[in-house]
Amino acid sequence: MELNDVNFDKFISNDKLVLVDFWAPWCGPCKNLMPIIDELASEANGEYVIGKLDVDSNQNIPVRYGVKSLPTLIFFKNGVEVERIIGAVPKDAIKSILKPGKCSCGGSCGCDCNCRCKSNQC
Repeated sequence: MELNDVNFDKFISNDKLVLVDFWAPWCGPCKNLMPIIDELASEANGEYVIGKLDVDSNQNIPVRYGVKSLPTLIFFKNGVEVERIIGAVPKDAIKSILKPGKCSCGGSCGCDCNCRCKSNQC
């Protein structure tokens, strides 16, 4: 989904894991990452959602989140940033965040089994 300054906040407020790709048309590494992002979007099966934000056309959101390098991938859960990747990375690195393995707490600590527990139970 193409994001902008108007629809961004509603999009990241999803109760599913949300990935936002901050990119620009002139950014070579962003162009290299685009097919990977598109593949991951087609593999989502309702488990997560992916949006893309052109930082040249929408400058308020990148400033709000301190995006200074491209590409930047920010992962959100219920509107809160839970993870960030800066730079072009392999598909597996992104997929490990989107589709993590189970943690020992089974999600009882509110981490949704992605081993990013606030209570350090995983």
